[in-house]
Amino acid sequence: MSSTLAIASLFGSSFLSATLLPGNSEILLVTLLTAGSAPALMLVLSATVGNTLGGLTNVVIGRLLPELKPQRGMSTALGWLQRFGPAALLLSWLPIVGDLMCVLAGWLRMPWALVAFFLCLGKALRYIVLTVITLQGIAWWQ
Repeated sequence: MSSTLAIASLFGSSFLSATLLPGNSEILLVTLLTAGSAPALMLVLSATVGNTLGGLTNVVIGRLLPELKPQRGMSTALGWLQRFGPAALLLSWLPIVGDLMCVLAGWLRMPWALVAFFLCLGKALRYIVLTVITLQGIAWWQ
């Protein structure tokens, strides 16, 4: 697989992973790192940008929602956002709750710049940690 195709595939998977659709970006990242398909930095950047844009798509969806009474399943994510503000989006990479947090951040009309910053930072840290662990595992295994 060419490095361009690897990077583009990871971008698409990462974007989908940030929405309610399945994407499996972590599995693809580890696979591409293990295969040496592209430089690690390019893979991390591709995954981070794709996942951040997917998360921001959820924020936009939240901004388009009419004001509703919070539902029972929203309480955890809503509580985190109300307590910590946009900084709670550092945890936006968590399955299901993270997607809901992004939608709720938009619904709550949180400041766009702070939402984008914390969303990107949280997602980048996840991919960086996963990459370091994978590369250390590869080095140890050899």
